[in-house]
Amino acid sequence: MSPSAKKKQPVISGKKGTTAIIRQLVKNLDNELKEHASEEINRKILENLNARHKEEIVASALLKFCDSEELKPFQAELIKMHAHLERTGKKMIILFDGRDASGKGGTIRAVTRYMNEKRYRIEALGKPTDEQRTELHMKRYIERFPHAGEIVLFDRSWYNRAMVEPVMGFCSHEQYHRFLHKVTTYEQNFILDAGRTILLKLYFSVTKEEQARRFERRKNDPLRQWKLSEVDLQAQELWNEFTEKKKILLQKTHTKKSSWWVIRSDNKHLARLETMKLILRSVKYRGRSRTLDFTPNPEIVISGDKELRIMLKQEKEFGVPLS
Repeated sequence: MSPSAKKKQPVISGKKGTTAIIRQLVKNLDNELKEHASEEINRKILENLNARHKEEIVASALLKFCDSEELKPFQAELIKMHAHLERTGKKMIILFDGRDASGKGGTIRAVTRYMNEKRYRIEALGKPTDEQRTELHMKRYIERFPHAGEIVLFDRSWYNRAMVEPVMGFCSHEQYHRFLHKVTTYEQNFILDAGRTILLKLYFSVTKEEQARRFERRKNDPLRQWKLSEVDLQAQELWNEFTEKKKILLQKTHTKKSSWWVIRSDNKHLARLETMKLILRSVKYRGRSRTLDFTPNPEIVISGDKELRIMLKQEKEFGVPLS
């Protein structure tokens, strides 16, 4: 067969990621592949991948596998910790707050992946009803607090009143300041419960560049487009406003008994790993592994008071905090 008679191979951009490469190949070969079984489809895709693409795909698959394996011992420890909470009748509340597209949902899924589904709840409250707007802001969250031996993970919490709501105009100036003034007292009265309830407040912090990249992916991926909200679409333009509210949040609501932990989440895997370590370090439980390293990574996990010092230093040097 002459070279001109050979079937033309699909052109693949070298700038694409491995998933995009495979998606483009399937699209290019779509008409030809429709009549074939999945084994034949796989063979034809492999034929059209060059050596570099194959190496990239293998490397990507190995990385995902290694990341998953690195999490598993800590996920096993979470099961032990959860069993301890059930035995002792203690409760745990974990708040996942922070920037949009900062990896809160993915971290929650990683944390709960192997837990007993009957003994934990993920709460992601929507907009309050007209009736709820007339009630105490904390009330609808308090109604979802854990029972003895239960863990509740809030995918955004009552701290919406300190961040999203004032920036987007969803609450009044008076409501915002009243919340900041009273919230730690609420936490003392309603939550900490003389040591019976463990409260862990996590703020996920993503850079502006990484947030923009994740938003772009959401826009172009039909499986992720549902994640884009009204707030998401304005998050980049209102970056500095959200940063200012974060600074005030740490100034007003970080205390010794009710402290914030900031999770640097540009690297999703490290954010998930360090969150698990942080949760495990917050509870003393029997049977803790003596071989695992629970030491937090100081590049990923930052205490609220340290983060505030960093932000104030940035503000002094550059006029505004950067994180």
